[in-house]
Amino acid sequence: MTHEVRPQHRITPTRRGASRPKRYEWRVITIPMGMTRADARTMLTEHAEYGRWELTRSQILIGGSRRVWLRRRVIRPQRTDVA
Repeated sequence: MTHEVRPQHRITPTRRGASRPKRYEWRVITIPMGMTRADARTMLTEHAEYGRWELTRSQILIGGSRRVWLRRRVIRPQRTDVA
């Protein structure tokens, strides 16, 4: 009688086919521990207003600093003239 050992998790290999066009571009910002919440909020508001970034995820790190993921939609204009 043989006992088959199954792995606890599986790592799916990356696909080698044609890559899809990117829908979003990402920016990761690390906010240092010494920055106040008001300053961090002002900085993120400026990114949102002027750069069209939106907050996707935030994380508080062990040392007290914060890491923030921002994303925005990639806009690809379509040609309207027939050249």
